[in-house]
Amino acid sequence: MPHFTALWIAETPEKTYQRSLIQRSLSDLPRGELLIRVHYSSLNYKDALSATGHKGVTRTYPHTPGIDAAGVIEHSEHTDFLAGDAVIVTGFDLGMNTSGGFAHYIRVPAAWALKLPPGLSLRDSMIYGTAGFTAALSIHKLEQAGLQPAQGEVLVTGATGGVGSIAVALLAKLGYQVVAGSGKPSAHAYLQQLGATEVLSREALQDESDKPMLKGRWAAVLDTVGGKILATALKTLKYGGKASCCGLVASPQLQTTVFPFILRGIDLLGIDSVECPMSMRVPLWDKLANALKIEQLEELTTEINLTELKNLYLDKILQGKVQGRVLVRCE
Repeated sequence: MPHFTALWIAETPEKTYQRSLIQRSLSDLPRGELLIRVHYSSLNYKDALSATGHKGVTRTYPHTPGIDAAGVIEHSEHTDFLAGDAVIVTGFDLGMNTSGGFAHYIRVPAAWALKLPPGLSLRDSMIYGTAGFTAALSIHKLEQAGLQPAQGEVLVTGATGGVGSIAVALLAKLGYQVVAGSGKPSAHAYLQQLGATEVLSREALQDESDKPMLKGRWAAVLDTVGGKILATALKTLKYGGKASCCGLVASPQLQTTVFPFILRGIDLLGIDSVECPMSMRVPLWDKLANALKIEQLEELTTEINLTELKNLYLDKILQGKVQGRVLVRCE
């Protein structure tokens, strides 16, 4: 069988995790209806957790991470797809316990793949990746709950991350007044270029008092970090405000009270991009390809290859040193 290059994470007897680029055989891949030649992937926080042995993400090693992949089908056993079709795969079990996108090939169930929408290249689809889809899904749910630009400011936390960067740009494109929260003082110009009207420090977004509520400011909050920042955001939503929650890089814990919910009628919306059904994925990807396509994709992108991923960028994202999106070239 033909061989291909893949990032390989192996667990040592000392319970450390070693990275290497190895040659694998197509016969090593799991069963699935679609064999896909991967052109691009992207780096997400979950990929770095998988690459460092986080058993809540990946149970069994050795393993190839990569929760995103875009490429061309080389072999199909499903009538909905043909060899030569360009497809996107994000979420489901890809890169978690199923061999992922940091490789030249993946094999997956047809139910995980969607055809590349017109208006989007494989490269651009992975600049968006899970992060972009999560941002679009968060905005979709906020608007389903009634959010409109005229209601006031929208706060985006963790705004220099992948989800946050794209969320700032998407919200600005839709006409919202976006305030970006970031712990990186050097990123103010970057965030303003994406469309933020104001940038607040991480410290300014963390209330240290025990007050159950604070003065309302935000019509909505798109939160990517969790923990005390999300708890503070809930305290500072205006009456009828809405918050979406999609991340936990600050903390998975949420210490709050019911007061903002029962006195201001706020909504807290959970965002899951992993098991999101195709009935929602397909129209949102179509929007990202057309009506919601943002002009600043290149400005928020760093492009790397698999060697740079292995040697540097998996560590950088865990250290909070990545800005915007990291596109991984697998060709």
